[in-house]
Parts: sequence; structure tokens; C-alpha cells
Amino acid sequence: MPPVILGIFAKTFVRPSVEEAFDSVAQHGLQCVQFNFSSAGLPTLPEAVDPPLVERIRRAACERSLSIAAVSGTFNMIHPDAPQRRDGLRRLAILATACAELGAPVLTLCTGTRDPVDMWRGHPANDSAEAWRDLRASLDEALAIADAHRIVLGIEPECGNIVNSAHAARRLIDEMKSSRLKVVMDGANLFSSGTETRMREVLEEAFDLLGTDVVLAHAKELGASNMAPGDGVLDWDRYLRLLEKAGFEGPLILHGFAEADAKRGIGFLRKKLQELR
Repeated sequence: MPPVILGIFAKTFVRPSVEEAFDSVAQHGLQCVQFNFSSAGLPTLPEAVDPPLVERIRRAACERSLSIAAVSGTFNMIHPDAPQRRDGLRRLAILATACAELGAPVLTLCTGTRDPVDMWRGHPANDSAEAWRDLRASLDEALAIADAHRIVLGIEPECGNIVNSAHAARRLIDEMKSSRLKVVMDGANLFSSGTETRMREVLEEAFDLLGTDVVLAHAKELGASNMAPGDGVLDWDRYLRLLEKAGFEGPLILHGFAEADAKRGIGFLRKKLQELR
């Protein structure tokens, strides 16, 4: 398998400071993080980010030989309230500035839902032409921001979002026609309830459609919530082989479990990667 850069969501380690969170990442022998500004005591999409804080985060990562593979920029891109969408885009521009200064090449997004409360919960109106138009309008602005800061936006198929499948992600990338729009591949998030029985078909179809556009891969287990890799039902051998077939050599980011399970989950994934070499 081509070399991947093994990392984790920094917010897996809840600590009083960024430095302490990064210490925990480094102590587990990981090479990179997907960073969320919640680890610095701010919202995921901050109202403002002081330059000294950005420099502190950058320095803390550098001193521990960690790279910041991506920054989380999730907000509801098709929220039914237009002012909320505009505010999210305004904050995204602030985050993109910090992202560029941190040397993080990817800013991850949530394509969103018409649910007004929970941006991960499905809604019947997600399938409407109006919702799709709002997504494209939000992405037009987001891509202009990404272009100005020379970063890439990563979208992830999520069952509760408007981009709820590999087919929807392919359609969006083809329509937007931007080299700055790529895919965050998360094997677990490709499955809605009851579709686990089609494991091979769903995974292979996703990589057939999106494999050449994967900029970041997530390592999250499929099953009950908060499971470490290896404790659920995801076909890890197939998932990792498909990443290999796609020529993926980027960051593979663990998440979706409690800190207490980090050592076991990381060990499982390392073993799987070694077996594939």
C-alpha cells in the first residue's frame, strides 16, 4: 500500500491547551491532525482568530513534528435561514485565513441539511432543487474564498446531508468544475441503516466514482457510536485496499471514539496497514 500519513482529530484529546492536546497526539506516535478550533477554546467557526493564537498553534505542531493536515470548517451550507448561511460563509473566510497561515492545505465542510437545528440530521427538503441551488450558491462563495487562500475544500458524503451519497458528491464536483473542491472519504459515512449488507458494493462504487478526487481519508468505525476502529463491522481490508488502488498517499485521520479507546484503535489500524504492505 502507498504510504499514508496516520493522524487523528486533535479534539479526541480534551486538554486545557493546544500544546497538551498535541502532546497526547505525539505520544501516540501519530504524524498529523485534523484540527478543530474547539481545541483552542473557540467555536469550530470562530468570530475572529487572533494572529498570536494561530502562531501558537503552528509552533506547537511544529515543535512536536506534527503537520496540520486539515482544519474543520463545518457549518450548515443549506440552512433554511439565509442569514445563517451568510454568517457561516463570513466565518469560513476568517477560518480560511487561519488555515493558510497554519499551512493546512484542506478545509473540511458539511454540505448541510434543511433541518434548522442539527446540521447532521436528514430532512425531506434536502432532495429539492431549491436546496441544491442553495448548496451551489454557498459553494460558489466558499470556492472563491478557497481560491484566494490557495487551499482545498473537502466535502464528505453524509447520509443526513444533501450530499448523501457518492453519486451526489460526483454530481456536485462535476457541476462546480473547480480543482479546489475535493472529497473527504469516510467509509463508515457511506452507509445508511440496513445497507451494511451491501458493504462491498457500496465501498467499491464510492471509490469508482470518487477515488481520483480523495484529498483526505477518515478512519471511523461502522456500528454503534463511539467505536474504535476494529470494534465494529466496517470491512477495513477492503476500505484500505480501495484507498491503495486509488493511489491515495495522503492523511488517514482516525476519529469517532473516546480517548480511552485511542491506543487500541490506533494499534488496530497500524496492524492493518502493515499487513497490506
